Amino acid sequence: MRSRHALTAATSALLLALPTSAHAATGDFNYKTSTGQSTGIADPDSSICINLPGTSEEAPGNSPENLTSSTATVFTETDCNGDTYTVMNPGKRLDANTQIRSVIFS
Repeated sequence: MRSRHALTAATSALLLALPTSAHAATGDFNYKTSTGQSTGIADPDSSICINLPGTSEEAPGNSPENLTSSTATVFTETDCNGDTYTVMNPGKRLDANTQIRSVIFS
């Protein structure tokens, strides 16, 4: 009986030690680039900062729309730095006055 408990404990410890992949948000995060083109990210990884393609320090994106299953936090600067505009729950849309350069999902 003890050996079975020891085996169960050892197996559980091994499973906890294995690396896990990042969870992904299901759905799309849409926004407009600095040139006004509509674009987006499909099924983004969670807990990883994403610098938004088509945006730059000189020309941010705008009009973010969170159609994912996760909460998105948009940032004014690249690398998820700077002021946080808002935490966007699934389904939330912000207007063209919202400037964004990066996003992270949780």
